[in-house]
Amino acid sequence: MSKPTVFITGAASGIGRATALRFAREGYLVGIYDVDEPGLRSLREEIGKAGGASYAGLMNVADPAQWRSALKNFWSVHERLDVLINNAGVLTAGRFDEMDSATHQKMIDINFGGVVHGSQTAFPYLRATKGAQVVNMCSASAFYGQPELATYGATKAAVKSLTEALDLEWRRDDVRVIAIFPLFVQTKMIDGVETGSTKSLGVKLTPENVADEVWNATKKRSWIPTVHYVVGLQGKAFAAAAKYSPDWIVRTASRVLTRS
Repeated sequence: MSKPTVFITGAASGIGRATALRFAREGYLVGIYDVDEPGLRSLREEIGKAGGASYAGLMNVADPAQWRSALKNFWSVHERLDVLINNAGVLTAGRFDEMDSATHQKMIDINFGGVVHGSQTAFPYLRATKGAQVVNMCSASAFYGQPELATYGATKAAVKSLTEALDLEWRRDDVRVIAIFPLFVQTKMIDGVETGSTKSLGVKLTPENVADEVWNATKKRSWIPTVHYVVGLQGKAFAAAAKYSPDWIVRTASRVLTRS
């Protein structure tokens, strides 16, 4: 009960895996959850060989019943939930009208629905843990809609809005909610993805870059609340432009970058 805990979805690979390893190195007991059983097994072995501690489980974040079971089991063993990291996500790129409805729905169910189900189910456990935090994996595509990433970006914009609302709602319960905004990251999620923006901007971030930002963000608490944490210089430039420039400038920049 004395060891802090973190519960990470989509932990078997990419950003989730790098984040799990980072928190394990920092002395956290790491809950790792995914639909990829072999990936979870190898991650647990890697954490164990490095002297860390983990608790693994199979879970589809789009299923509320699986959330309830996983969090109940995690809490019953460890009796604390210091950090929930809603990382699981899927991406399909291409023209909006050329994707079938099932593809759109899958992104909605996992990228946004998973965050809703996870946050709602975890809340009683977070509230019962002093200084608990929720970290939602967002995306720079949430700042302005991106061609060929329309539904994906929309799900991340929804996560952005949910994060902002919950951080205000849950202040009285001592639960902090923040969002991480990377641009494209070198993971399996974008293998084979070629859009105008990936061609213009490249894929420069590593999972470790994002994991470091997640770790640092959970340690940054000041009298000026910060909810958005943008990863990388390109992402920060895009976020600043979206925040401070007139809409027509942001639209024009997005059109140029995405070659639309």
